[in-house]
Amino acid sequence: MNDERESAAAAARLMAQGVIIHRPDTSVIDGEVQVGPGTSIEPYVQLLGRTRIGGNCIIRSFSVIENCTLGNRVVVRQSCILTESTIADGAKIGPFAHMRPGCEIGEDVHIGNFVETKKARLGKGVKAGHLTYLGDAEVGEGTNIGAGVITCNYDGVHKNTTRIGKDAFVGSDCTLVAPVTLGDGAYVGAGTCVTKDVPAGALAVGRVRQITKEGWAAARKARQKQVK
Repeated sequence: MNDERESAAAAARLMAQGVIIHRPDTSVIDGEVQVGPGTSIEPYVQLLGRTRIGGNCIIRSFSVIENCTLGNRVVVRQSCILTESTIADGAKIGPFAHMRPGCEIGEDVHIGNFVETKKARLGKGVKAGHLTYLGDAEVGEGTNIGAGVITCNYDGVHKNTTRIGKDAFVGSDCTLVAPVTLGDGAYVGAGTCVTKDVPAGALAVGRVRQITKEGWAAARKARQKQVK
């Protein structure tokens, strides 16, 4: 259990090694934590367990990082929770991201607002900007994951894996029902529920065709007036 003295001693040690800690009295830093020089730690950050952080990183306020390894030039934005995962050089995480155990995040990956990952491997340059769940997933480098995408990894009995190739594009509000594989360069149209593999370079679209009824709203209001 970390106490104020242990945390203060850890902060003093890190600052002596070139780490910038704003308001160290507000931070919780365990004794085994290591941080590279030039890294900036903002107020109200918790660095727990055997966390290792490289140089020239930015850890913004209210983030909690436990037993993680971060490379150099990583940015962790406000209010992220990161646990037992690795993050490579140049990645940008958050704000409000939740990284559960077993994640391997590649170089220059962007995990944005309210994105949750669990046991996910993301290749270099992957982008998942907002409102997404990637669980038991493997995503190839350069792939873009749209807003609201969900990997449906649990069938009620077993956890299953979603595999997405390189340079793929998954549109907003898609559900990927594992186990399923998307090949390199595959596209998935917004709002699609993917239940079968998508070959490399193919487009998968699965949604109800839109019906537009001209004048429907005015007719409805007219009927309501007649009822009254």
